[in-house]
Amino acid sequence: MKTLNKSKNKNKYELLAPAGSVRSLIAAVNAGADAVYFGLQDFSMRAKAKNFTINDLDEIEKVCKKGHLGIPVKKYLTLNTIIYDEELGKIEKLIKKVCGKVDAIICWDLAIIELCRKNKIPFFISTQASVANFESAKFYKKLGAKRIVLARELNLKQIKKISKLIDVECFCHGAMCVSVSGRCFTSQFQCGKSANRGECLQPCRRSYIVKDDRGNELKVVNSHIFSAKDLCTLPFIEELKNAGIKSFKIEGRNRDPEYVDTVVRVYRRALDKKLGSLEIKESLKELEKVYNKGFSSGFYLGVPTNDDFSDVDHSKAKETKEFIGKVVKYYPKIGVAVIYANSGFLKKGDEIFVLSDKTGFSRMKVERMEIENKEVSRVEKGNNFGIKIPNAREGDEIYKVVKNA
Repeated sequence: MKTLNKSKNKNKYELLAPAGSVRSLIAAVNAGADAVYFGLQDFSMRAKAKNFTINDLDEIEKVCKKGHLGIPVKKYLTLNTIIYDEELGKIEKLIKKVCGKVDAIICWDLAIIELCRKNKIPFFISTQASVANFESAKFYKKLGAKRIVLARELNLKQIKKISKLIDVECFCHGAMCVSVSGRCFTSQFQCGKSANRGECLQPCRRSYIVKDDRGNELKVVNSHIFSAKDLCTLPFIEELKNAGIKSFKIEGRNRDPEYVDTVVRVYRRALDKKLGSLEIKESLKELEKVYNKGFSSGFYLGVPTNDDFSDVDHSKAKETKEFIGKVVKYYPKIGVAVIYANSGFLKKGDEIFVLSDKTGFSRMKVERMEIENKEVSRVEKGNNFGIKIPNAREGDEIYKVVKNA
């Protein structure tokens, strides 16, 4: 009985995962997240994510209540965009509707804070507030904030001081804006799409040519002069623990379920125990498989240098996925899925991703394939074929894992 009770205890450190879609939500929960954060279709800092509606909150509750190994997962709603006067009535109605359906709201606008206080909803201060000192933290604590997501420009020593006053949440992995804690206006100036309204088109990720007032042009050695590498704290995660951080946050509401699954599993291990050097090395290889623009320590260990800027337009991921087809029939008694190959090809020994709106994400190796009850070693586009997949459903999507050079 004591062992059972111990397993139900809260983890010492909260691992907070992004949920930009149903599939990513399920992937985060199944991989071991203690909490998830998500946006609704309105007032989301990730407008390009699928996000959720008010009607989805009951389904989110079901997924999170079931949790991982029977331990419920907390739900945090992000309402951290800039808010205008004409939107106050709409957002007040929204906050009333989510009351009792989320564990906290992540915000920074004082109007949202006041509405949370009025409706007795716990609130956390978003990193958009750029809280970077003890006195600012004290101010928000007096307002009733339960937690502060600190500015991303802080080092470990600065974080440790503030963590003694109030629970702090810090990013441990994922993409970094060149302006670090947000407030970037480049997308707004160039394209009329505001990053502070969740619409950023990421012009910083492009390569640039330097041009003087006489028209002379220079292409710098690394032309991605505004594109920061992704944050990765795994190599010094123990130092973050010692800094008093309560919640370790993974960035990525626009990321695919396989990204969420991989990153959550890696950091779950790192938070549950102290990893050895070999374990860290192997875990970094896992992180390199999914979306990344190279890895940086951010501001935690000191001010970033030229080495902390990326040198690619897109991702350096060691793996990508290629769509194969969908499950058209499933036989639960024997665990066999019939798949129609819409594109590409699949051969015995390949690894596949199974993406589902009900089960989230799973990865497996193809051990055997059959066409019309005959074993085959390769399947081409246009064929129905059968493979063993546990807990599949009609409509589930099948992707082949492709290794990048």
